[in-house]
Amino acid sequence: MKKRDIVLTGLLLVLVGATLGTLFALYTVNSQLAPLAEVRVTEVKKSEAPLLGDDELSTISDRFLFKKVAEEVIPTVVYIEAIVPVEQSMPDDGNHDFEGSIWDRLVPRRARTVGSGITISEDGYILTNNHVVEGAVKKGLKVVLSDKREYPARVVGTDPSTDLAVIKIEAEQVPAITIGNSQTVDVGEWVLAVGNPFRLRSTVTAGIVSALSRDVQIIDDRMRIESFIQTDAAINKGNSGGALVNTSGQLIGVNTAIASQSGAYQGYGFAVPSNLAMKVARDLIEFGTVKRALLGVSIQSVDFDRAIDLGLDRVIGVEILSVSRDGAADEAGVYAGDVVLAVNGQEVYESNQLQEKVAILRPGEYVELDIWRNGRRVQKSVQLKEMEQEPIAELTFEEEPLPVDELEQEQERDGSTTAVDVYEFDLGFRVMGINKINETEAFDLVVTQVFKYSEAWNRGLRESQKIISVDDKPVEDIGELRELIDEHLSEYGAVTLEVLDEDEATGFIELKN
Repeated sequence: MKKRDIVLTGLLLVLVGATLGTLFALYTVNSQLAPLAEVRVTEVKKSEAPLLGDDELSTISDRFLFKKVAEEVIPTVVYIEAIVPVEQSMPDDGNHDFEGSIWDRLVPRRARTVGSGITISEDGYILTNNHVVEGAVKKGLKVVLSDKREYPARVVGTDPSTDLAVIKIEAEQVPAITIGNSQTVDVGEWVLAVGNPFRLRSTVTAGIVSALSRDVQIIDDRMRIESFIQTDAAINKGNSGGALVNTSGQLIGVNTAIASQSGAYQGYGFAVPSNLAMKVARDLIEFGTVKRALLGVSIQSVDFDRAIDLGLDRVIGVEILSVSRDGAADEAGVYAGDVVLAVNGQEVYESNQLQEKVAILRPGEYVELDIWRNGRRVQKSVQLKEMEQEPIAELTFEEEPLPVDELEQEQERDGSTTAVDVYEFDLGFRVMGINKINETEAFDLVVTQVFKYSEAWNRGLRESQKIISVDDKPVEDIGELRELIDEHLSEYGAVTLEVLDEDEATGFIELKN
């Protein structure tokens, strides 16, 4: 080999060595190349054998129970399809000749709605929401189990006041959910919601119990009972009728509604407590209707000012505004003005809590009331009666006034006035007529409830205000109040109420159709 070739070969080897050394140095100091090493480590961790087993993980945190809870609950939550008629409104413009709607008249239009349900027995009874199955045509209900088996279903019974219903499929050995005790639920507990949002079958979401005993005035029924469990577990359209379960896989609520401005999940979901839901379900299965227990009182939550007036050491309890004559509370010696502090040993802070605790019982059962009366505690045992089929508000208005001698005896016994008439106006408020002392035909017309965001609420009408005149005409009777309001709304489209608040201050509130 020539000397020149030897030199060139040596230089080439030096250049190659320098190049490799430079690349090696750049690799070791370039921080952006470091993740390449992490990739190899991550790939190693993609093993099917977990570092810790499920049993070990479950001892660390309840969150690791979610997998097991989901596996247990998903088979008990079903997908429900309901076929409902679609009502068409024809324009009243004189130009519609109906020629294009012949098929709509011969074959009525229908729509398919979807929801969820919970199997509560192995022989096919399913608990769901009333609004999921309401209006379904005959043979228009279909249930799909989580294993994709399909069955036609029939309605066993419905209860609009709680928005619950029970349907039945003819099947055996259906996976049934374990029922929990909703009275033991606490705020902050982990919960899972299982259902079929947006037709996405067997969807599981997790969250916590955000609040208890929520009254959000969602149920459109005169005798509604709302004492919802609030959760931030994602609930959307299609979740209605699905299960809300705790970390033991026990049913604690039936997902019913969401609070949203967009129509989709915004962090607020509501479920009917399982104790109330199962009481309704048992009644519907056994009787086909709900046997609603009646205490026979009108009530109102105690607020801060009222607690001070009553001598309570904290804001607690539900005040009894009136007692129905010959009702359960009346026969047990419960008087208007009493404050119910606890029901069956459980404290109550809102009127809907008292309603729920009575609603989970059946007529004939006893309820123990812890009452605050004239600065001391009194215990009363009340045997509940059965609620009449027609709304109480309508019945009480039809009743004859108490005879003067009986009225005086009633006032002398309980030392307070006695309500006779109650009426709920379409403008969004409820009025109670309370007998004035020693007057059989004159009443104080007290506003006992104003529904949030109604016309009355938006215009400033509030609970405990007294209505003393309608468009400058004094009123002392609910019948006269109804007539005047209906007359002025019909003739003028508006009515002005003169009201008196608890501080004896007078104000005027205009309500419109």
